[in-house]
Amino acid sequence: MTSVSGVVLFPGAGSSSTHSSLLAMEDGLAPIPVARHDFPYRIAGKPFPDKTPVLVACIKEKVRAFADSLGVATSSLVIGGRSMGGRMCSLAIADEEDPLHVAGLVLVSYPLHPPKKPDNLRTEHLPRVSVPTVCISGTKDNFGTPEELEQAFAVVPF
Repeated sequence: MTSVSGVVLFPGAGSSSTHSSLLAMEDGLAPIPVARHDFPYRIAGKPFPDKTPVLVACIKEKVRAFADSLGVATSSLVIGGRSMGGRMCSLAIADEEDPLHVAGLVLVSYPLHPPKKPDNLRTEHLPRVSVPTVCISGTKDNFGTPEELEQAFAVVPF
């Protein structure tokens, strides 16, 4: 992997860019530049997330703007986030029409499936994720066990 110029992080559906996990990642990554962003629905004060295309478009816009602000290509950035934020980042990378080219993907508490619905996997796009990917999850996560995540992400080429 090439050197990383910065990291862009997005929160889960019920939290903001000031979530403790995103703040901890930013602190741990210092002195690498980190940008944390909220999604449009959160900024507007709405309780429920926008549809996937709006969320993915937000990620692409924010990542490209951060790359521009650093004077680098998006391919030198790592992106990711917690829960829904990480999932939307994976979808932005896997977009068949306009993939976001980045150096890597970090997924914290990836929502592999809805709670108590392990057969409803959110994995269709994973074979198109073409960057090194790290999944971090607790052993009691209702959205996917570490074993389920390991099996699901085995299709990611890195």
